[in-house]
Amino acid sequence: MEKEYDLFLFCGQSNMAGRGITSEEWPEEAPSITPGAGLEYRAISDPECLHPVQEPFGAEENNPEGIYEPGMKTGSLVTAFINAYYARTLVPVIGISASKGGSAIAEWQGEDDCLSDARMRLRRAEDYLKKEGIPIRHRFMLWCQGETDGDLGTEPAVYKEKFKRMLSQVRESGIEACFLITIGQYNGRDGFDYSGIRHAQRELAEELADVWLVCDDFYTMQSRGLMKDDFHYYQQAYNEVGTAAGNVAGQLAMQPEVLLMSGQGSQRY
Repeated sequence: MEKEYDLFLFCGQSNMAGRGITSEEWPEEAPSITPGAGLEYRAISDPECLHPVQEPFGAEENNPEGIYEPGMKTGSLVTAFINAYYARTLVPVIGISASKGGSAIAEWQGEDDCLSDARMRLRRAEDYLKKEGIPIRHRFMLWCQGETDGDLGTEPAVYKEKFKRMLSQVRESGIEACFLITIGQYNGRDGFDYSGIRHAQRELAEELADVWLVCDDFYTMQSRGLMKDDFHYYQQAYNEVGTAAGNVAGQLAMQPEVLLMSGQGSQRY
């Protein structure tokens, strides 16, 4: 039987793109990919090939007309996520990098913006995989975004409306479900409050059948000293969140009757 893959679109802002570093206190580095667990499809820099997953994930995927942040990506949560997901499912992942630091939800509306670029990357991947005869079992999105909306004071109701608009478009592109990682806390002195956006994200997972909360742990990192600056984390935090999210997503992905449910919202994390 030919090997099947699950296709993942990794979307969001900087804490999905990855800003992980090590320090003397937090020396843990990003993990290596488990043999056979995953490959990266590079829709921008090398669209006719698949590459082994390595950190920083997506570092070469800079589109001057869309998602563009050369030199910004360091260690991400993606490799830890894929390792945990594969351990649960034994289904390898093909991952597509589509995250941009500092992007607000208003930049994910399909108006020649980050979402437009992400959907283009997904189309290129689908075309390539079809041409190469590589079978795909499921198509998912892993989403982590919202700090910028906290900075901007985006109303939670507005955030939810724009998230739903984004979700409807990725569903049109074939994404079956969105696995959601909530944002954490602001670590600076300017008084920004991310709790409204985080609460809105938890509500989205409760209300929508195709949105699943897979990790809420970034919220704990400030009190543990794992934030490297006002917004971002040491690599250990990304590793922990990626592993936790991959475990939950992997459990869900082995229950297609759950993923395909409709009507009621999804379970709480």
